[in-house]
Amino acid sequence: LNPTLLHMSVFSQSFSPCGRFLAAGNNYGEIALFSLSAALSPDATAQSQKPVLTFTAHEGPVFSLLSTDCHLLSAGNGEISAWSWTELIKKNVKPLWTKRPNYKSSLEIPEINSMVMNPRDNSLIVGGGDNNVHVLDLERGVFKLVLQGHSDYVHCVSVREREAEILSGGEDGAVRIWDSRTGQSVHCIEVYKYESCARPQYGKWISCLTTDSDWMLCGGGPSMSLWHLRSLSPTSVFPLTGCQRQAAFHQDMILAVGEGPFLSHCLLGGEVKAQIPCTPQSLNTLQLNTNSTEHRVLTAGGSSDHIDVFTNLSYRAFSLRF
Repeated sequence: LNPTLLHMSVFSQSFSPCGRFLAAGNNYGEIALFSLSAALSPDATAQSQKPVLTFTAHEGPVFSLLSTDCHLLSAGNGEISAWSWTELIKKNVKPLWTKRPNYKSSLEIPEINSMVMNPRDNSLIVGGGDNNVHVLDLERGVFKLVLQGHSDYVHCVSVREREAEILSGGEDGAVRIWDSRTGQSVHCIEVYKYESCARPQYGKWISCLTTDSDWMLCGGGPSMSLWHLRSLSPTSVFPLTGCQRQAAFHQDMILAVGEGPFLSHCLLGGEVKAQIPCTPQSLNTLQLNTNSTEHRVLTAGGSSDHIDVFTNLSYRAFSLRF
């Protein structure tokens, strides 16, 4: 058995704009491209579940992947690279550009943990190891804003487009809400100080964060909780064990993954409705393919070279493998 596969972790995923391909990033700096149309085809073979392309994109782990209308953005080792989806599908692997935020210290390279698009001004929001949130203007290709306020590294970022707000969650236990126009911190929620959410045995860091209009979902050391952003208070706390690493609003449910070999389905009121078994013992990433009705799947990856594919949310259909 290849020791590389034995110790592989999948950290990030992104679907192509056409929805026919899935890109996944691992701890070795590699990105694999899978053909969903091949894997989901009635005559799929074991080979259809293997990558059509694997290439080394960065020196360190690829903690974040994101797709724009035509590019795949990848983050690793303190830098962000852009790849053309059209070229990748033709197996041409040459980055269009590679950029690095302006870090204060040149000695150590802070990792980039999370990226999200802000469609409002076509900018890329980047959270990472230097405790700051960086804003990259994709039109001009320059970093235009630095959001300073976290006292430890930033794990996750999210955007409220309508309100022109950026949210970030960090190792310091805070969720900060920023005005995306001025870069000023508008609110700071210290989740671990709320008794209903606190789990001192795990710690205070925030490792997952997502928003949907007036609602925010966050978790990590503290229990995963749902917050109303107008009242800035937790309305539901979910009794999930371990730390949640990624969560998503889906229809009238919440899907979450983290420690433990399962995908949790939760109701907005705080109830855990189901936990669906997954192959990896612990999960880092969860993605829903909304780019194509024909290939509408949910994929989950973590401490394994297998990426589980769900064609139906209540059971795993098959696994893709690096």
